[in-house]
Amino acid sequence: MMKDIHILFIGAGRMAEAIFSGILQKEKDIHITVSNEKDVQRLKSLKEQYEINTTTDWLSVLHEVDVVLLACPPSAHDEVLTKMNTHIRSNQFVITVAAGIGPSTLERYLTDKTPVAWLMPNTAADVGKSMSIYAFGKHVKNEHVVHFNKIVSAIGASEQLSEQQVHDLTAITGSAPAFLYHFIESLEDSAHTYGITKKQARKLVTEMIIGSAAMLDKHRDPMKLRDQVTSPGGATAAGLSLLAENQFATLINKAVQATNERAKQQGNK
Repeated sequence: MMKDIHILFIGAGRMAEAIFSGILQKEKDIHITVSNEKDVQRLKSLKEQYEINTTTDWLSVLHEVDVVLLACPPSAHDEVLTKMNTHIRSNQFVITVAAGIGPSTLERYLTDKTPVAWLMPNTAADVGKSMSIYAFGKHVKNEHVVHFNKIVSAIGASEQLSEQQVHDLTAITGSAPAFLYHFIESLEDSAHTYGITKKQARKLVTEMIIGSAAMLDKHRDPMKLRDQVTSPGGATAAGLSLLAENQFATLINKAVQATNERAKQQGNK
């Protein structure tokens, strides 16, 4: 029987909460400690809502844990990793969920042969529906993979990629949900101009998105689904034609590129 896993979250923001709340909903043998140095009220609120331990001094509990999950901003990694390196014990598994901070970066900071991984989930982890991508460092062993799989499987689907591919595709799986939500907001605004309430507009658009996502989940072919909705020369075709004329696909690609570029800048800092 596998022993319980103790995970220390360094950082208590939205992504940290999305991940550990997903874990707690599915795993009973994972214990969570969440740290935040400044926002004591945030820690108090999380402790009241979830079955977790909290601390303002992560260094004081570092020796107790099996896995350290860095959920702090990319800019905080330099200080945290430098401090951690002199206290981390052999075989503790370090995972970051920060944009631009790959396994090679973690390995440069930490003691030789420290097992590390880069996990890029999205906030759908909170409902067990994250599409996470990840890359392992050079010193990850089978026991670490087992721990990692228990974490990532609790928050949704996942795909192992190379470090460079995670850099390139974080915009698709991590940031693109924000693009989708912005698209939904625009549809709501458009619907509202036709004399319905904002509440009605939200219902129409939200239920349309949920239904469309269910169809995509079943059929897995967006082009086929789009063609089913689009009659040649019809109303939907007119709308798609306008999107094409205004380079909708090119604009999406540019948004992905801009996201990647910014993530690299943050990682370099």
